[in-house]
Amino acid sequence: MFRRRRREQSEAAESVAPAEMRESGPWDSAEPHPESDRIDLGGLRLPSADDLDIRLAMVGDQPVGAIVLHEESALQLHAFAAPKTSGLWDEARTKISAAVKEAGGSLEQQDGPFGPELAGQVNSEGSLERVRYIGVDGPRWFLRAVISGRAAMDEKVAARLEDVIRDVVVVRGDDPMAREESIPLRKPSDNPAQTDEQETLNPFKRGPEISETR
Repeated sequence: MFRRRRREQSEAAESVAPAEMRESGPWDSAEPHPESDRIDLGGLRLPSADDLDIRLAMVGDQPVGAIVLHEESALQLHAFAAPKTSGLWDEARTKISAAVKEAGGSLEQQDGPFGPELAGQVNSEGSLERVRYIGVDGPRWFLRAVISGRAAMDEKVAARLEDVIRDVVVVRGDDPMAREESIPLRKPSDNPAQTDEQETLNPFKRGPEISETR
């Protein structure tokens, strides 16, 4: 668990009037965005709050995503590099729907607070569980969010996790990256005492949304 708060200073916000900011994120690190307590994971900066339990999704020793736990629910966040000229969410919805269907689940497209999203059931270890897939196309990046657990059915709980998505900052960086390559994450530099058990623990382990690596 990552509990320690870090005060993030937005360099861009210092020189741009607040009126020029968008109303909500996810934010690109290069654009004006509100100063807030956020946990720095390298490619992602996530809001920190007492009611949120933030952990890392690991493949071996490499962090590939973040998991936010809240009231018997999980929000999984993964950031990928995207082309300059087009986003990935339209294409990703088709791939995700096909993968879930092949695994014995089903998803339908619906309108959500971030635009088109997928909602339905995934096959998790032989049982069907409700999920929502949310995608946001940014400047040269794509953020995929998966909501599962109680929040997939409870709008009040879901609203808290949607607020988390709105306050995420994506740090794409200037290095060349392949299309759909995961934006690198790191363990919080201000939390050196974290144990491997804490970082890899994932009580909401499920099918395509966790096991998929790019």
